[in-house]
Parts: sequence; structure tokens; C-alpha cells
Amino acid sequence: MALIVQKFGGSSVADAERIFNVARIIGDTYDAGNSVVAVVSAQGDTTDDLIAKAQEINPGASKREMDVLLSTGEQISISLLAMALEKLGYPCKSLTGWQAGVLTDSTHGSSRVRRINKERLENELGKGNILIVAGFQGINRYDDITTLGRGGSDTSAVALAAALHADNCQIFTDVDGVYTADPRLVPNAHKLEEVSYDEMLELASLGAQVLHNRSVEMAQKYNVKLEVLSSLERKPGTQIKEVVQVEKMLIRGVARDNDVTRISIIGVADTPGVAFRIFSALAAAKINVDIILQSVGRDGTKDISFTISRSYKHEAMEIMENLKTALNAHEVAVDDNVSKVSIVGSGMQTNPGVASKMFEALADANINIHMISTSEIKISVLIDLDESQRAVVAIHEAFEV
Repeated sequence: MALIVQKFGGSSVADAERIFNVARIIGDTYDAGNSVVAVVSAQGDTTDDLIAKAQEINPGASKREMDVLLSTGEQISISLLAMALEKLGYPCKSLTGWQAGVLTDSTHGSSRVRRINKERLENELGKGNILIVAGFQGINRYDDITTLGRGGSDTSAVALAAALHADNCQIFTDVDGVYTADPRLVPNAHKLEEVSYDEMLELASLGAQVLHNRSVEMAQKYNVKLEVLSSLERKPGTQIKEVVQVEKMLIRGVARDNDVTRISIIGVADTPGVAFRIFSALAAAKINVDIILQSVGRDGTKDISFTISRSYKHEAMEIMENLKTALNAHEVAVDDNVSKVSIVGSGMQTNPGVASKMFEALADANINIHMISTSEIKISVLIDLDESQRAVVAIHEAFEV
């Protein structure tokens, strides 16, 4: 008998019809002789609606109270799904994050899983129950409810799969797998049968919204077998694992991330320690920096530009404005009208000319590049936001992905 962890996103449980569809998927897995732990997100737009309610009461609400509020969305989902399974005749039990033993750090709004106390989980599974666990949430050492941030239910599912040594962790979404590009943007994008952890981690980090990057990182660390598949169609999805079949394909996919802000601090002194002061201040505020560009020093000054998530724009700008005087900088500029487009593929490591081909595709499409970032398996460029869709299509066609 296998142990299967199945995660269902908000769109998969958006209404009664879809909840019963999910219940039948879980029931079929259970009927096949498997133990099942289902991890569920809040229904549809519930989280956004809860945030709007908080804004009506107190736009400056503490992150602790926001966690208490937002965690109720998943609680609604797990209870409704458990009711559907009960109606279909299956033994089941719904559990909140803390009831499932998910213990996190104390960073409200973006906490990380520290460990899972699996005693109750194993006890309930031993009784033959299907477990329906609230994703996205846990509890800290002070017994306060915490949430795991954007994409947290994916991380919850992988953490549970790792702790319970599950045979498979299935991520059900409204798409049927991982594609070479967003099929809504690129009609001829095709589904990958399998992709490596490293490639999926890059794709997830670069804007592909199928999986959250923290869940992929955890799956790789604990060797959790992942599969992305559709909750609406019964067909094979995409396997994510350590070793994949060798293919001729140079790149696995093209990703776009519009959640990008570029900040530039202009005219700082061209002396040692300036970059350290800028990025140590950002790190202290727990603001992740992505692409960094420093100009060649002229006349004793240089410009430093970097990209961050838009959600941290105001915090980052406040830090930069405070540093502007200390660093005697001329100006701090911000630009939201940008997008990051990337190609990913382990085949790039041993094939020269990949960057040239990508830049040629953008040049032929008359798309200007503002910043460039590379690693062994990815190349990212920062371009104008309104050019991002054309860029994805042009690059996808150039590489015949």
C-alpha cells in the first residue's frame, strides 16, 4: 500500500461541483488501496476577499492578525471537502495546520516549516482515515497561527510528503502539467513529460506559476517525487525528479515574471563598500534581490540597479532614500514598467551560442534589453513590460522548444 499526498489549489475547490470532483479523485486513489493525505488551498478568490475585508477595518493591520484571518480560508475548504467525502461514504478527517503538527518559525506572513510532528497524522492514517489538511498554514513556538506566504500550500504538501516518506506527491492544478511556456501566451507550447528539480526550481523562481519555488527546493532536498497534473482532466501530468531523460532540447522552457520592480541608485561614490551598504540594508529587511547591474565608474561615481518583487517596492525605496544622503547619491529611481523573461535548460551548460540566439530573437522582434542575468541553466533579461508577451513568443519560436 502506497502513501500519496495530493494537493489541490483554490481553483480546484472553487465551488460545490469542483469540490465533489476533487472528492472523487481522492476517493479513487483511496479505493486503489492507497493511504491519502490531501492538502487544500482556500477556495477561489477567498484569500483576496479576506485581504479586502482587512483593508476595510485596518489597512495597517499587524501580520499576526492577518495570519489569523487568512488561515480561515483553508479551514473552510478542508471542512467542505471532508463533508463531500463523507457524503460519498469515505472515512475522513479534516485537520488545520496546527492539528496536523506543522511547526514553523515566527515570521508572520512568510514563515518557513521547521518540522512536522507526525504522531497524529500517522495515528489517523493507521485508522484508515483520509486526511484533509489545510495548506498554507502552521503554528509557531508561541502557539500563534502562521502562514507560509504565496504558494504556501505547495510547500505544505511537500513538507508533509517528506515527513511521512510518501511514495508520491501530486500537485493538482487547473493545467495538466508543466509547459515549455505559458500556453495562454504561446499556443504551440507543449507539455513536458518530465523535468529535473533544478530546471523546475529555476522555472518556478522565474515566473512559471505552476509550482512555488520553495516547494521544489524542499522536494529536491528530501527527494520527494513530484507530479503536476490536472484536477479537471484524468490524464498523466509532468514528473519532477532528480534525473530526467536526455533530450536534444537545449532549453526546457521560457518563463515570464511581471512581478518585478527595478530600483536604481544613481551617482554613488566609486569606492569600496558602497554595494555592501546597499545590499546589507536590503538583506536586513529580508528583501530578496534578483538581477544586479553596476555601471563602469566615471568621474568618481557609478550607478547601481537591481530588481525586487513589487510587493517590497515601498520598503526598498524607503531604505534607498535613507541611504541616498549617507552615500551622497544623486538620485534614486524606480521603474515598475518592466518584466523579466527567462530561458531555462540544463542543456545550455554545454552548448555555446544559446545567449546569442536568445538576444538575436529579441533583436529581430525589436525588443530592447535593460539588464541581463545568467547562471549555468538560465538566462534572464529585463525588458519593457508591454513587450514581454512578444518576447516569450519570439524566444520560444527561435529555439523551437
